Amino acid sequence: MARWDSCESSSAFEHAQWMKIQVSDQQEEFNKPPTKAGPRPLSHSVSQSSADSFSSVGSVSSEDECPPQEKLQKTSQGLTDFCIKNIKQAPFGRKEIDIAQQGMPALMILRKRAGGEKPLAGAKVVGCTHITAQTAVLIETLAALGAQCRWAACNIFSTQNAVAAALAEGGISVFAWKGESEDDFWWCIDRCVAADSWEPNLILDDGGDLTQWIYKKHPSLFKKLKGIVEESVTGIYRLYLLSKAGKLCVPAMNVNDSVTKQKFDNLYCCKESILDGLKRTIDVMFGGKQVVVCGYGEVGKGCCAALKGLGAVIYVTEVDPICALQACMDGLRVITLSEGIRHADMVITCTGNKNVVTREHFDRMRSGCIVCNMGHSNTEIDLASLRTRELKWHRVRPQVDHIIWPDGKRVVLLAEGRLLNLSCSTVPSFVLSVTASTQALALIELYNAPAGRYKQDVYLLPKKMDEYVASLHLPMFDAHVTELTEGQAQYLGISKHGPFKPNYYRY
Repeated sequence: MARWDSCESSSAFEHAQWMKIQVSDQQEEFNKPPTKAGPRPLSHSVSQSSADSFSSVGSVSSEDECPPQEKLQKTSQGLTDFCIKNIKQAPFGRKEIDIAQQGMPALMILRKRAGGEKPLAGAKVVGCTHITAQTAVLIETLAALGAQCRWAACNIFSTQNAVAAALAEGGISVFAWKGESEDDFWWCIDRCVAADSWEPNLILDDGGDLTQWIYKKHPSLFKKLKGIVEESVTGIYRLYLLSKAGKLCVPAMNVNDSVTKQKFDNLYCCKESILDGLKRTIDVMFGGKQVVVCGYGEVGKGCCAALKGLGAVIYVTEVDPICALQACMDGLRVITLSEGIRHADMVITCTGNKNVVTREHFDRMRSGCIVCNMGHSNTEIDLASLRTRELKWHRVRPQVDHIIWPDGKRVVLLAEGRLLNLSCSTVPSFVLSVTASTQALALIELYNAPAGRYKQDVYLLPKKMDEYVASLHLPMFDAHVTELTEGQAQYLGISKHGPFKPNYYRY
């Protein structure tokens, strides 16, 4: 596995003045009031994208019932190269993006400091991520730094239709809407990639579907690609398989395993958003409920901490003895799924693997058991085995299905096994600011790196970049970091300006 030398200077950042940001400048940036005047919404919970996330709120117009592919839509500027639910929702989506910006300090600083240099001038970024207010801030930041962008969604349920409309109105070619079918999903990716007279030179992927599609359908595009940035466990696994087989044609940046992504997005984001997703979809009391969490990585740790705080009785399944021991030391019982399935009130998958919950497990569940997934892909739950004649599916509300056995037993499946928090709710802007900043910096590095710096391999981000991203967010807490003296730095054998930990350090 390739990795950056933490002491090696990076071509994109070595002379970039915009990286030299003083704490006082950051504090001033965050203390500014919102730039747009006027009353602010009373509650984010009644916003348009929240209604999209839990679409039982409000009614569906006949205009929205028409398939997006059959609509002839254009923006106020005449742009027609997009496919979304309803361009008329753009004003609502713009309000959502404005709200998200207030909680994403690092990206706003990057816009301010790097906007003049345009480090992505000439870059053509094709992306496949969740399309939410937070990712919209990232997309518009890339555009502000000089990039041209085309975007599709990595999840059929997570797209916020109003935000997609706002992006299109802002000039971004977006192909996504909430509730796509599988065929729609791949159609959108193909429309995003197969554009007339436009070829990407950078990929930003979440899950590897975009990269996989280009490999299968448009392999010639790799001739002009400078690299891939991937942020999910699933996508990274696919990239390492390609690298091992000698089929990876371009350099790839592994954002998922950066410290800032693992600790903040995977741990803290899931810790807060798991409860939001569950509460919006099912009216359940967690105190005393027996919950089996499959996987005790950073996502599993966050989910367990949140549920334990509400009084749930937590059981953990694990294949890794180190993670299993961590669960034991955290006061959790480690079992196999077969051992605990009969008594479980809820099963949550967080492994990134496939077929973690199988038909055999479903058959042994008690009636009323709730099953959901917090991993990127719906492969963790064996849905194919549930689509049989003897089992009936009953949609009781958006993203909630009752699967009914012949004897009347019901299992509650959320979001058809897809990522719960983004399919059924929203996530905190601040946490996504950390990941989005890392993605933006990785794209800048790949685009500006001299020829030969990166081979056809998967690279980890340097500690210096992780530390820089973290430093951009500290002023939000009025945090003041202690500075090493020259003597202290010499004693530790490091630079007083960092990186402060070796690459092998585990936070």
